Amino acid sequence: MRTPRPRRSVAAALLAVALTACGSGSEPEGAGGSGAGDPYFPEAGNGGYDVTHYDLDLAYAPGDRRLTGTAAIDARATEDLTAVNLDLKGLHVDAVTVDGAAARWSREGQELTVRPRDALDRDVRFRVVVHYSGTPETVTDPDGSEEGWLRTADGALALGQPVGSMAWFPGNHHPSDKATYALAVTVPEGLRVVSNGEPAGEETKDGRTTFRWRTGEPMASYLATVAIGRYDVHRGETPGGLPVFTAVDPRQAAAGRATVDLLPDVVEWAQRRFGPYPFSSTGAIVERPGDAGYALETQNRPVFPGAPDTALLVHEIAHQWYGDSVTPATWRDMWLNEGFATYAQWLWEEDHGGDSAQRTFDRLYAGSYFPDAGTNAALWSFPPADPPDAAHISATPVYWRGAMVLHMVRRTAGDDAFGRLLRGWAAEHRHGNADTGDFTAYVEESVPDKDFSRVWEEWLYGSGRPADAA
Repeated sequence: MRTPRPRRSVAAALLAVALTACGSGSEPEGAGGSGAGDPYFPEAGNGGYDVTHYDLDLAYAPGDRRLTGTAAIDARATEDLTAVNLDLKGLHVDAVTVDGAAARWSREGQELTVRPRDALDRDVRFRVVVHYSGTPETVTDPDGSEEGWLRTADGALALGQPVGSMAWFPGNHHPSDKATYALAVTVPEGLRVVSNGEPAGEETKDGRTTFRWRTGEPMASYLATVAIGRYDVHRGETPGGLPVFTAVDPRQAAAGRATVDLLPDVVEWAQRRFGPYPFSSTGAIVERPGDAGYALETQNRPVFPGAPDTALLVHEIAHQWYGDSVTPATWRDMWLNEGFATYAQWLWEEDHGGDSAQRTFDRLYAGSYFPDAGTNAALWSFPPADPPDAAHISATPVYWRGAMVLHMVRRTAGDDAFGRLLRGWAAEHRHGNADTGDFTAYVEESVPDKDFSRVWEEWLYGSGRPADAA
């Protein structure tokens, strides 16, 4: 059962009101920065500190869609700070403390600016605790897709790519700041809560059940998920002994059985291709079609809107290496997620009697891969490493031309060297962040006797369709 917040005395309440500022929210000197400097989402994330752990205690009532939360955020100051900025969209802030002492705070847009009683010195470790409540929002992305807190037929689903996690908990919501997580969610008895990591117990009292989850490996906040509803739960192991936890909406039970059965084999295949699985368990969440408009590689437990086909399952499992463990430094580096996961689909086909990766590449280059001319033409609309704006970070060139870049790397390096590159890149930046410059440097250092300059100039950064695919 969720531990109730202690009742405050009238004097303490008056003191909190006196300490709390609800003004303009203008950034004070020594605030560390109200953004992480992302080229497409400049307000996302914050400077001046590094989060190491989130401890989230939530209660949700699907009937009135009310969320009550306490977020305890453990962090280290990376510079001297007189204020700490957090990302939080919507929701009402009830109280804030820093290291146990009441703190002043203000709101402006998605910024929650917290002013501790005493300044924080560089390298000091501190804890911010935010009590909040309200109806969490659904966030519409620049490309029109929806994320944040999504209402489902029997509960709710939280998805965060690229910035939707700020709709349900305060934090440093940029992929460059990864942390571990502890999550407790209390819901009406009869519903279940599924999240990242491993289950850490559940208890029911007075008609409400609290589910606890722990994520011990670093995770970017956009990969955090909470799924609330009725699920058929399947527990098992891969042939290599890795725990598998899969939750399937009962209305997807028949179709979802194929996902449950195939997933362990996909993980085993991916380990042979990409190296050791980077997390302590695997699995999936299969929702009803329409609960979300897309699948998402939420860490070690991807979410699917309906039972996925094999290609989609392979894609999201490959993301556990490329995107979840090796996470982009900024959203400009999205092709390092999607190009790798798309190329994994080509490799699966190649390894299982389907088209070779070369055949897929040739059809894309010839303009005959997609059933409509518009999508075939869109493949060349911009270079995968430089989307024109935030609305295009998940567009066709990022996925498919990104995969073509990798195929050109393979052709230049040779199959054996490319196989080592796939495994080495995942190992080099395991549980970290990397950008496109890191990748090109890694390739050139790993295969020093080959010239990749044309790959980078024409395929990764070049405009339009390269004149020669040879």
